[in-house]
Amino acid sequence: MLEKKIVFLKEEVVPLLHKLRPLQKGNWGKMDAQQMVEHLEDICKVANGKIPLQLINTDPKGLAAARDFLATELPFQENTRVPVMPEEPRPHKYTTLQEGIEKVAKELDLVLEVYTANPSLQLMHPIFGSLDQELQIRYLYKHVYHHLRQFGLVD
Repeated sequence: MLEKKIVFLKEEVVPLLHKLRPLQKGNWGKMDAQQMVEHLEDICKVANGKIPLQLINTDPKGLAAARDFLATELPFQENTRVPVMPEEPRPHKYTTLQEGIEKVAKELDLVLEVYTANPSLQLMHPIFGSLDQELQIRYLYKHVYHHLRQFGLVD
């Protein structure tokens, strides 16, 4: 099952992102398509170690529940609020949606490379704690799939 998630992240995400229109609105939430793509770049940078974050989910029961959720096939709920995200979407970082998609592709590839180069690597996620390769892939798959659903690119 993990291998299917890796294939999805490596081979299917970027072609799906190319179907977006720059100012397209999602089925829920406040981000437009370009803001969502730029958000995906940021989550990939957390997952590959370029953006280090501290654990904020310090309640042991809450952390255990969050980690248990990663082990399931349950999706993120619509309009899930995360304390590390601002209430309002950030302004566009890039001139074009295409530029953002290229950045996502690069950072997503790097996630897989850093764990291949160092199989015992664990990186901190603010909600889910220290993630090894398997948990990182599970997290990214859920998060990316959530936003692809948000914009009608997957069911």
